[in-house]
Amino acid sequence: MGEQAWDWSQHVVDHVEVHAADYDVSVRFYATVLAPLGIPSWSEDSDSERLMCFTRVNVVERKPPTTGLHLCFVARSREQVDAFHRAGVRAGFRSNGAPGYRAYSPGYYAAFLLDPGGNNIEALYRDIGNPGHLST
Repeated sequence: MGEQAWDWSQHVVDHVEVHAADYDVSVRFYATVLAPLGIPSWSEDSDSERLMCFTRVNVVERKPPTTGLHLCFVARSREQVDAFHRAGVRAGFRSNGAPGYRAYSPGYYAAFLLDPGGNNIEALYRDIGNPGHLST
């Protein structure tokens, strides 16, 4: 099956866990940068661990921390990508790539931030001309 025939709205991953060395700072990071993307969160704390769920991404207070991860979130517009990056930088988190089109593929508009563990967190909008573009 070619990329043009793939149903890009189909879920292929159910959930991801990010283990946080500093849980509170990590939760603040994800809450700050995912709010502009409209991604909700809820807590699922138990006696044995703290967990904050951002839809299909769980930030968990657990060691060793997750490192070396590249995690990409879907944005519904270029403006959401811009807002994701702006919110993170204004909150004091590190940019790992300002918003803009990337040479990876036509219409690939993305921005990157580093979470408190150094993981590369991306917001991506697949613009017109990109194989994954979904018209609304």
